[in-house]
Amino acid sequence: MGENQMKVRYDPDSDILYLLIKEGDVEDTIEVSDDLFVEYDEKRDIVGIELWRVRRNLFGEVLKYLNKITELKSFIGEPK
Repeated sequence: MGENQMKVRYDPDSDILYLLIKEGDVEDTIEVSDDLFVEYDEKRDIVGIELWRVRRNLFGEVLKYLNKITELKSFIGEPK
């Protein structure tokens, strides 16, 4: 794996998804919302992103999107 590739970790017990954007020391963390945190290094480059309550926040949004697609397909019908 190259040194500049993003790494993704998920902890199912705490339901936290962590995206490691790049290796380095975290200088500051900004709380973007109740469940979203962005970590910065001394140059203000993003080092990592942490999303809490992933099942609700991320997967819930994906399910809403899939439901909308299903509703749209039933409204317009299947392609022939």
